[in-house]
Amino acid sequence: MSFRDSNVVIIETGRTTVRAGLGLHDLIKTPSVETLARVGLRRNASGEHLNKSQQPIAPGKDVLRKTTGNSSRVSTLPQHSELNASVNDYLVGSALDEAIAAGQDVSISWPFADGDVRDWTQAEAIWYAGVFFAKLCYLTIHRKYLLFNQLQRRRVQNESPVILSIFPGLSRSTYERICQIFFERFNSAGLAIIERPVVQMYAANSLNGVVVDIDEEKTDITPISDGTTLHHPRTTIPIGIRDCQNYLAHLLKSNQSVVSTLSPPENPMDPETLHSTLVEFVKQLCYEGHVKIPSDGETAVVEDDGVTDIAAIVMAGKEKAVIESGMKKKANAKASAAEQARAREIEALDLLTVQFREHSLTVGKERHRLCEPLFNPRLLNGVPGSSSPMLNASPRLPLQEAVAIAVGQTDVDLRQSLWAGLFVTGNLTRHVKGIGIALQSRVAPFVVTPELQTEVQPRYVRVLNLPEYYPEYRDTGNGLACFLGSSITAKIIFNDSGGRNYVSKADYSARGPHSIIEMSPALL
Repeated sequence: MSFRDSNVVIIETGRTTVRAGLGLHDLIKTPSVETLARVGLRRNASGEHLNKSQQPIAPGKDVLRKTTGNSSRVSTLPQHSELNASVNDYLVGSALDEAIAAGQDVSISWPFADGDVRDWTQAEAIWYAGVFFAKLCYLTIHRKYLLFNQLQRRRVQNESPVILSIFPGLSRSTYERICQIFFERFNSAGLAIIERPVVQMYAANSLNGVVVDIDEEKTDITPISDGTTLHHPRTTIPIGIRDCQNYLAHLLKSNQSVVSTLSPPENPMDPETLHSTLVEFVKQLCYEGHVKIPSDGETAVVEDDGVTDIAAIVMAGKEKAVIESGMKKKANAKASAAEQARAREIEALDLLTVQFREHSLTVGKERHRLCEPLFNPRLLNGVPGSSSPMLNASPRLPLQEAVAIAVGQTDVDLRQSLWAGLFVTGNLTRHVKGIGIALQSRVAPFVVTPELQTEVQPRYVRVLNLPEYYPEYRDTGNGLACFLGSSITAKIIFNDSGGRNYVSKADYSARGPHSIIEMSPALL
């Protein structure tokens, strides 16, 4: 059977972020729900966890989960498993944000931070409370459930099939548990599970390449061949967005103008508060698009002799930038000689003045050094707040070396197609442009293998980006590639009358949770 496009639910599950949307449209929409992949339990003065009725949960069941496996994939984000807690006891999304803002004592856990499922009740709380029900609509009194409140789905009459993008390399038992949750707890009409790197590559209009997914703490590197994840060379390095933000905040401490404005001598901040304040300032610089790494490779729109390619500008969605550029040129033409000289000085120094917490702060080119730790992790030595390698762990590899090692572990005849599809994604790429070009220049020395002079010898590295013909995604960089790819895949899967790539209710009734194994390409 096939489903109505308007009923399809898309859920993207990342290490630290979950996104969701309802319905497939002719112009594919960006996610309508985006929430941090964390849950919280309130605590009383005695440190006991409280349920939704503000009563203590049965004692002695708060367990700090120990994770085994590849230490590079293990997160330092907190995780506490309260075995007697129910889904409804957990705070998720805006409810958790409000509790933290109100100063309540809340125990926070990140159930997906390891690239796996740390706690099933917490995972269900996020999918159920964070994705299906809460932020899309505030018509219901309780904004708690994401699938049903946010996306206005009714569990009793749920006609929505779900496509869930999740981490690669999960076990069959994990797939079966997910299948059981979505059919028995959410009463989904259908379920398809697909791996994140695969749909990210689909979004870039390719079936072959290397996906570099930069998250808060970790960066996952996954080679993809013919639309299939190559699991053996897949790797993770313990460097992420948080390390980059801490590094730039550390550099800004040498900017006396910024420091003296935020922490005046007559009322100085303590070092920890100053650092956290600078981190918030760095986040603002990123979110407002003021940071570009040096080798961003972007070129401005060229206007020679008043001739402008209007069609190209409209197709690229750059009308606003061109209009602002023209107005700036007219203003400069009317400025005095002194004002023009000052404007040239500011441009040469790349000075930028922004408003931050009622202060005007001026920064220079140092802001473009944000991503340096990705390519040289040793710069993080001594930087407050950056994640430290675990005991007995190997030194952190630079991103370019980790990518080269991952590709080098694949079959020789695949490497040419892999290097022709370098795709950098993750939340950082939504706001910081040019990371792919910077990585391209750094992996170039690893591409050519002198002893391999054959027709399969890689000759170049090609950087992929989301195509320009998705207008809703033009201003999102590559950061929403997983959601876009999931939407594209859902259009194909749920319009297939044969139903060969998803589990229907009839399939689940006949074969139970095991039915997902036969319907998931990643497991076959």
